[in-house]
Amino acid sequence: MVYGSACLGTARMRAEFQRYGMDGQRRAVGLLQWLAAAGLLAGLWQPWMGQAAAAGLALMMLVATAVRWRINDSLQQTLPALLYLGLTAYLCLKGFGA
Repeated sequence: MVYGSACLGTARMRAEFQRYGMDGQRRAVGLLQWLAAAGLLAGLWQPWMGQAAAAGLALMMLVATAVRWRINDSLQQTLPALLYLGLTAYLCLKGFGA
C-alpha cells in the first residue's frame, strides 16, 4: 500500500516513472498496488484471493525487473524488485496454506 500511495502522490515517484519511460502508467501501477495489497490482506481469510493478488504482484515485479534491466540500472537498484518477485511468487504458490 505504501508503494501504491507513493506512485499516486509523490514527486519522487513521478520522476522515477519518467526515468523508466512509463510515466503514463504511474497511476495504474499505484492503483494496482493498492488493489493487490487489499487482496493479500483478504488472503488471510480467503486463500485464493491472496494467491491471485500475489500472482498479480509477481507479474508486476517481473515487469519491474525487466524495466530495470532495460534502463541499465545496477544490481543494487534492481534487487528490491527481484526480492519482491521471489516473495510474491512464494505467496502465490505456498504462502496462504491452501
